[in-house]
Amino acid sequence: MPNSVALSPASSWVQLTTTDKDWKQADPALLGTMLSQLHLIRAFEEAVLELAGEGLVHGPAHSSIGQEGGAVGSIVPLTAADEVNGSHRGHHQFLAKALVYLMPNGIDPKTPVNAEVQELLQRTMAEILGLAQGFCKGRGGSMHLQWMEAGALGTNAIVGGGVPLAAGAAWSHRHAQTDKVAVTYFGDGAVNIGSVLETMNLAAAWKLPLCFFIENNMYAVSTTVEEATAEPRLSARALGFNIPSWKVDGMDPLAVYLAMQEALAHMRAGKGPTVIEADVYRFFHQNGPFPGSAFGYRTKEEEQSWKARDPLDRLAQEMKKRQLIDDAGVAALREACKDAMRKAAAELTEADPSGKPGKRRIRPELWPSPDFRDVGIRGDLSELEASKKEEQTSYSGELINSKFIDAVADVMNRRMETDDSIVVLGEDVHRLKGGTNGATKGLKDRFPDRILGTPISENAFVGLGGGMALDGRFKPVVEFMYPDFMWVAADQVFNQIGKARHMFGGQSDVPLVLRTKIAMGTGYGSQHSMDPAGVYVTNPGWRIVAPSTPFDYIGLMNYALTCKDPVLVIEHVDLYATSGEVPKDNLDYQLPFGKAAVRREGTELTILTYLTMVGHSLEAVEQTGVDAEVIDLRFLDRASFDWETVEASIRKTNNVLIVEQGARGTSYGGWLADELQRRCFDWLDQPIQRVTGGEGSPSISKVLERAAYARTEEVVEGLQLAMNEKGK
Repeated sequence: MPNSVALSPASSWVQLTTTDKDWKQADPALLGTMLSQLHLIRAFEEAVLELAGEGLVHGPAHSSIGQEGGAVGSIVPLTAADEVNGSHRGHHQFLAKALVYLMPNGIDPKTPVNAEVQELLQRTMAEILGLAQGFCKGRGGSMHLQWMEAGALGTNAIVGGGVPLAAGAAWSHRHAQTDKVAVTYFGDGAVNIGSVLETMNLAAAWKLPLCFFIENNMYAVSTTVEEATAEPRLSARALGFNIPSWKVDGMDPLAVYLAMQEALAHMRAGKGPTVIEADVYRFFHQNGPFPGSAFGYRTKEEEQSWKARDPLDRLAQEMKKRQLIDDAGVAALREACKDAMRKAAAELTEADPSGKPGKRRIRPELWPSPDFRDVGIRGDLSELEASKKEEQTSYSGELINSKFIDAVADVMNRRMETDDSIVVLGEDVHRLKGGTNGATKGLKDRFPDRILGTPISENAFVGLGGGMALDGRFKPVVEFMYPDFMWVAADQVFNQIGKARHMFGGQSDVPLVLRTKIAMGTGYGSQHSMDPAGVYVTNPGWRIVAPSTPFDYIGLMNYALTCKDPVLVIEHVDLYATSGEVPKDNLDYQLPFGKAAVRREGTELTILTYLTMVGHSLEAVEQTGVDAEVIDLRFLDRASFDWETVEASIRKTNNVLIVEQGARGTSYGGWLADELQRRCFDWLDQPIQRVTGGEGSPSISKVLERAAYARTEEVVEGLQLAMNEKGK
């Protein structure tokens, strides 16, 4: 028989409960502050449900009634500079953090509502109603609440989606050498989400000051924890990542407070992340003003047993034992909070013109203007105004020959030398003498604290980069080794980073650069070979650049690192070994924003292309003798596209051939052809023609791979077809 030795986890896992001594030793001002916050949040949520019941909340109203103890107990010990984010059920966390920010010395339950608190309640309610005076100008609603000034990074409608972003804030705190922390709130459903577990691993490996706070309310909508996992003690997840964890009764605000104090001591000492699991209970259904029992997935008896443990009553009873408050004081506090909500609602609503007694409507003048619809998808680019602009064709300084891949490494070296906020992260970027292709050559030796080799966890590390960008102190440059990996991290790339500025009211800069390379022709097959341009261009928020020369790469990367929007920089492995001219002593210029490059002038047809297909198009033109105008697009996204140059060319040639290498199914040209048909229909002599790869992704077989993507031969065929359609 083999010997078996029991193993123990490397970190502690404890269940923390309060004693009478804890209550007796608690600071009366602390208890008063927590009681005030609990009642303010409860009154707020009751008012929201009342408005929802009247049909005045457009969209969901995820009430936190019953769960306030976890938020208040964990946030009161934080400082104004600590940061939090949360999930779709996040009103209580948002309000608690905002109250700590506004009232850093606590709240007296005898005077819980001053003018600042009243404004907070009204603006938060306005946001949930979708009104212009809300914190996100009505765009966020119930599920997207953000107030960066108060350290509220934003609540999130994607289960587990905000967790990697909080890791970015935690990294920023640690790298800035502060003792500040981040707390990310999520529920029992999210503990089984990949992005959460990936982030736990990353935070532990890098010792980030991040608290993973699990609100275990027993139900993901109607599915119980026991149905969803074989280990319903959710804080056990921490043990697999060597993270200390606490399990507490979330209906006891003091227990949560004490657990958070211990967790804060661990994190502020630089020892890494923590996990707190608070057992709580939402008194209502997942959404709206009805109890869960009305939908049949839990019993009235269960609901009543949890209501008997109401955190507001628990705290009030303990305070009454110590004669810190009496029944009249509690009643007065509750009435003051309810009155504050009545005032907030009165400012936002009015009697309905129908004259029905008690019927209200939103005040019409408070709605956002429809003109605000697309404002804030991207920034205004004012950050580019001071930059020096250069084109290779007009550059007056000395030019030298450089390999494309050397230009990639050289410009990043230069930018990191001049800007301490730039951080590079990705898989293997710190090894192999510059990553898998040499793009980060020399960076780890020069900037060891800002070159971060990550685990294989795209969700976690690109989301962490997004959190760093939103934090505002750092400019992350994230590398996806292959663009296909974006599908693994699609939530973070598109739902989080791409939507962040617009979703939160157009107020949040997101200065993130995402680098990736197209590898068609390398034999890496279907899952390592795609061109991502067509996917990104149809997801608002991203700017996209595609350099075809070393000179352009330097100018476009400098633009990307200056821009305060997320920028995708697409590279191609076929270009890495090519050479071209770059300035000898100048790596600080940008290409003129939004300008395409006419690589060849012509009169018979306009070719629109990018990356390696620029060279293949020029070869095809020479082989066929067609007098085509070849335009290297360079800026690919809708807002940056050089419509002026392209439309001028089409008015001259009256024929268009869009040339790209990748699969037709994820094609960039499909989007572009549609746009140009609408803009230039009267100038076109024939439908826009396209050169693409096949429908399927490239295969491993050398023969099948070549058949799946486009090169010079396919452009030749495209030119011949276009000229035949033209009648030549």
